[in-house]
Amino acid sequence: MQVAINVADSSHEKYAQAVCNMIEGAAINRGTGIAKRKPEYIREKIHKGNAVIALNGDEVVGFCYIESWEGQKFVANSGLIVHPEYRKTGLAKKIKSKIFMLSVKKFPDARLFGITTSLAVMKINSALGYQPVTFSELTADETFWKGCKSCSNYDILKRTGQKMCLCTGMVCNIPARKKKGTVSWEQFKKFLKTHGNHFPLMNSLYPKISKILNK
Repeated sequence: MQVAINVADSSHEKYAQAVCNMIEGAAINRGTGIAKRKPEYIREKIHKGNAVIALNGDEVVGFCYIESWEGQKFVANSGLIVHPEYRKTGLAKKIKSKIFMLSVKKFPDARLFGITTSLAVMKINSALGYQPVTFSELTADETFWKGCKSCSNYDILKRTGQKMCLCTGMVCNIPARKKKGTVSWEQFKKFLKTHGNHFPLMNSLYPKISKILNK
């Protein structure tokens, strides 16, 4: 059966526990860089339409959700998870592209960022135009950093005063809609024309992003 990838809605709240089980399993297997989440938290993301879910029939095989901080100034695509049997199939890239577009649509003026220890996620992020940054470039909202408490490496983050950990911080600076001080779409288009081969996913999604942000 073909996997369906959709923006989650209330009908998908029943999968919250299964998503949490997948996240916990990945955290145990990898041993680092994954914060656990409770079913209530996942259900809230689904209820607000801030998540993407991948289903093979009635089985959840992938998930990712959106978080925002500082008055929606910063937005992250978090909790990207794929069932072990569906890894190396390109599913993670499809989910990430879907949640990326949802983030641009719902939070057009936000700075998209993320932290991860996963090489696969870093490669997908890089293809979308994310670039590595120091933690000082990320949100200063304590709520975000408290979310790292369930990670096995939280003590490292705490000892360094939230300046570094085993995760890599990444930021994608999408030009915001008619916002003063940002890169114009013409400049951005020229940049992609010259360097688009380095950001293949961003390059392929550019027409959709442009359509959303220039309504």
